[in-house]
Amino acid sequence: MTVLLTVVILLPLIAAGLLMAVPQLDGRSATWVWVAASAADLALVGWMWWRFEPGTGASGVVGGIGYETDVQWIPTVDAGYHVGVDGLSLPLIALTAVLFLACAVWSLRQPDRPRLQAALFLFLETACLGTFASLDLILFFVFFDLTIVGMYFVIAGWGHGNARRSALKFFLYTFVGSLALLLGFIGLFLGSDTRTFDMVTLAQDPPLAGQPVAGGLVLLAIGLGLAIKTPVFPFHTWLPDAHTDAPAAGSAILAGILLKLGTYGFVRIAMPILPDAWQRWALVPVVIGVISVLWGALAALAQTDLKRMIAYTSVNHMGYVLLGLGAAGMVAADTGARTLATIGAVYQMVAHGLLTGALFLLTGVLWSRGRTYAFDKWGGLARPAPVFAALLAVAAFGALGLPGFASFVAEFQVFTGALQASPVATVIAVVGILVTAGLFLVALQRLLAGPTVVPDDDPEQDDEPSTDGGSTTLVRARTGSLRDMSAAELVAVVPLLALAIVLGLFPRALLDVIEPAARTVAELVAR
Repeated sequence: MTVLLTVVILLPLIAAGLLMAVPQLDGRSATWVWVAASAADLALVGWMWWRFEPGTGASGVVGGIGYETDVQWIPTVDAGYHVGVDGLSLPLIALTAVLFLACAVWSLRQPDRPRLQAALFLFLETACLGTFASLDLILFFVFFDLTIVGMYFVIAGWGHGNARRSALKFFLYTFVGSLALLLGFIGLFLGSDTRTFDMVTLAQDPPLAGQPVAGGLVLLAIGLGLAIKTPVFPFHTWLPDAHTDAPAAGSAILAGILLKLGTYGFVRIAMPILPDAWQRWALVPVVIGVISVLWGALAALAQTDLKRMIAYTSVNHMGYVLLGLGAAGMVAADTGARTLATIGAVYQMVAHGLLTGALFLLTGVLWSRGRTYAFDKWGGLARPAPVFAALLAVAAFGALGLPGFASFVAEFQVFTGALQASPVATVIAVVGILVTAGLFLVALQRLLAGPTVVPDDDPEQDDEPSTDGGSTTLVRARTGSLRDMSAAELVAVVPLLALAIVLGLFPRALLDVIEPAARTVAELVAR
């Protein structure tokens, strides 16, 4: 069944090609093709998960690679189509399939060029799946760059406000980061004895071992490229604008999936392939992680716009991931603590994808009804829209790390694993949880409590107009009613929150998959 993973990767792209080849399809039919293709892909990923046995398979980067395919591509540099899954990549591949299906269902309400939008999102899904499945650095780089192209057109084509400017800013920042990443990959190739881009081979025989200067420079290049994509402080400045002006589905994919390409690159490439350099410089990601936690939370607290606030919380949550991965490289940590911190970081990627994806889709409800995310334009929404209010409250409580949600399991493991290696940094990072709790509670109070207030231009249709390159029209606040969530909106959001609760109450289903791979990464870093 080695071909199964390739089918999972390419199925959305094939569906996108069919959509573009049949222009006679009406808009709603095209969106249903998107829904069907994403559902089929999720079913195949579910089958892969069911058949996957953690800890078995080829040795190398992690404790076991399944569904592996290795075909020669560029023989002169030993680069190939090498894909496979393990306990690090399979959860993120599953998250990708779930979130893209949710966005497809959400977009049943989207009347603006649905066929082109469906094809673009399907292309983007293939790029994301390919990045998580890649076991070759050049293949990883190709898919990584394709995600940048896909998201640029999503923001520019279906965003609002100053969407074209935000899309360009996103593209330039992340493309510069990808160039730094490519330089780092070339450094790994030149520093290896076997002259290869294969991740498994490089992890078995790490390049630049015993060369602290060269190893540090290569890690700097790779780390810069991944930090911009994640993003963490101070490379996060493209994120708020991109999120604010992106359509709801675009923001959900940007936060839920694309940010994970950066953090995944740290645990897949930087840690196992440059273990000496990662140990030597582990304090840097710890410090940057803690600063990101605090800065993201405090910046979010200062926002007057719901979507921009949620965007800054992503900087906060990705800081926890970097804290855990940095702590896993600290000399003071034993293997158990390294493993626990790595598990928590991967778990946090999944939890953040589900909860923040749901939050951004919920902000789309506000935009479709009132064309604004401003707190002062909304109020008392618990009365006219109780279902929306309940789901927003659940998503907010999950994002702040309340027990019973996946985020609590993730943060608990990150803090427990990091405490031994860097107690001061860990204690400081805990303050971020308090600020996050405060900002979400304030947001809920502003939106849901008090007299009912909705924007003056409450549109009749649930749509998100394409960008005109200008600024969002100012609206006046008035008392009135608000249509509650539609069936498509509910079907898109509820499963994401349900999964976050299931993984919070029954974490073993995911922990059993992650743990063997995380343990192997921890051992590779400690060697």
